[in-house]
Amino acid sequence: MIARAAIVLMSLVALQSPAATIKEAEAFAVIGEPKYAVSFSHYDYVNPAAPKGGQITLAKIGTFDNFNRFAMRGNPGERTGSLYDSLYTTSDDEPGSYYPLIAESARYASDYAWAEITLNPRARFHDGSPIQASDVAATFQKFMAEGVPQFRVFYKGTTVKAIAPLTVRIELGEPGKEKMLSLFTLPVLPEKYWRSRKLSDPLPSPPLASGPYKITAWRMGQYIVYSRVKDYWAANLPVNVGRWNLDTVRYDYYLDDNVAFEAFKAGAFDFRAEPSAKNWATRYTGRNFASGYIVKEEQENTSAQDTRWLAFNIQRPLFSDRRVREAITLAFDFEWMNKALFYGAYSRANSYFQNTDYAARGYPDAAELTLLGPMKADLPPEVFTSIYQPPVSRGDGFNRNNLLKAAALLKSAGWEMKNRQLVNANTGKPFRFELLLSAGGNNQWVIPFQHNLERLGITLDLRPVDNSQITSRLRSRDYDMIPTLYRAMPFPSADLQISWASQYIDSSYNSPGVQNPVVDTLVAKVMTSQEDSAALLTLGRALDRVLTWNYYMIPMWYMPSDRFAYWNKFSRPAVRPVYDLGLDNWWYDINKAATLPEARR
Repeated sequence: MIARAAIVLMSLVALQSPAATIKEAEAFAVIGEPKYAVSFSHYDYVNPAAPKGGQITLAKIGTFDNFNRFAMRGNPGERTGSLYDSLYTTSDDEPGSYYPLIAESARYASDYAWAEITLNPRARFHDGSPIQASDVAATFQKFMAEGVPQFRVFYKGTTVKAIAPLTVRIELGEPGKEKMLSLFTLPVLPEKYWRSRKLSDPLPSPPLASGPYKITAWRMGQYIVYSRVKDYWAANLPVNVGRWNLDTVRYDYYLDDNVAFEAFKAGAFDFRAEPSAKNWATRYTGRNFASGYIVKEEQENTSAQDTRWLAFNIQRPLFSDRRVREAITLAFDFEWMNKALFYGAYSRANSYFQNTDYAARGYPDAAELTLLGPMKADLPPEVFTSIYQPPVSRGDGFNRNNLLKAAALLKSAGWEMKNRQLVNANTGKPFRFELLLSAGGNNQWVIPFQHNLERLGITLDLRPVDNSQITSRLRSRDYDMIPTLYRAMPFPSADLQISWASQYIDSSYNSPGVQNPVVDTLVAKVMTSQEDSAALLTLGRALDRVLTWNYYMIPMWYMPSDRFAYWNKFSRPAVRPVYDLGLDNWWYDINKAATLPEARR
């Protein structure tokens, strides 16, 4: 009897042990292992001996009216999201790795159901007060109670508690590695400052923070000045060595990009990343360029790329039919625009995982067919039979073949031409919609698109508004169509939920308003497959097919290289990080500055 009980007890221990395994680590990676060893001294893409000093002035188009990046209303100032340190931080030359910042190390369950994080005792806010576990716990509670609704959905059932002054325990409602690691980068807010303030409200003045820079001067809507914190507690940590070298970073706001460009050439600010191919080809000339005062550079970028799209609001009945969305896509003549307006500078976006292995470039393989087969009835047939490719024109400006295909699709969807106007066959209402645009931006591509739609009998109204209105209308989904920047994703991650999952329909990242059970299923599988590289590859490609063939957004373009110019008073490390331009690693070079006119140094 005793032996039998012992066997039962041993069996129970054996069954429980996998879930109870406790591990310890200083750094983490979503997939594989972190690039940098525990003993690393600095990132490969910095100069650890870079001198400190000098300043840089940058430009921002638009305006701002508050200093709280997390407010539910208002237009936050540039860089305000980087005021606070987080428990862990990431590197710019690898995807999905996390290194200690406020944290020192962590004990955690092997299934990531919980983690206990030890904080660095030297961690300080800018007023010199210590960053403690209670600040971490209070931050989480603030985001849960007063942050965006998507945060509450994502972390439902999660608790964050201070179990010692410098130890915080996180328990997830549902175990998951990436969900746990995403909390590791939550900015840590000072509890004493936010106790009497709401996270959802705008801030009229800068908050108490903890990062390498703090706001020292501003004029609302016009400029913000950030000053390097000379006694920054984390300056000598490996993740910060060689970084944050400039004493002052100033952002000047302009309402019009053309005005900003002329200001740059005159020396009003120091660095400009050029989004306009026409500007790059025609306007970067003059005495300051010829003399070498302004340096113009173009660097090839083969990493995962940000891509530009036009998002349909598919919550509007006008765009609920996939055939209608495909027809509108056929009217977008990228080849002509790229040749006539952009000097051939852009490449056509054709994937939500642009420039990665997760882009669906061929026909679905056996693994994808097995995955998607049970959902076949809910998918466009092209998902299984065709390779997605945006419509291609001859580039002559007529686009006749594509417009004929578009007309046929519209007819099949219940639209007909009457008196040169497309109307609904049942209601007689004309096909008319509004494109929301950012005022002061480079929107020359809109006119040929509008003209092609007019040839189909469709009226496109253009509505330029300022940045504050763009933000407000995006949050309330008050638009028919809107340009959107789809951020680069080096691998399928938890961010896919915010962009596509039905429970995050209110997310401003889900610009088209997608609610699709197949998409939900694939995204959920991505969440549970973060440590299975083969499964992620299959899931990423399958999701890419489903999204592109549903025509939720019109693919516009991306820049296969980075184009920028700067006044020649800065130096930078020999190695550039793969996933970023690395401007925060540059430094002011007094020898170069001495060669410039005195007013431009």
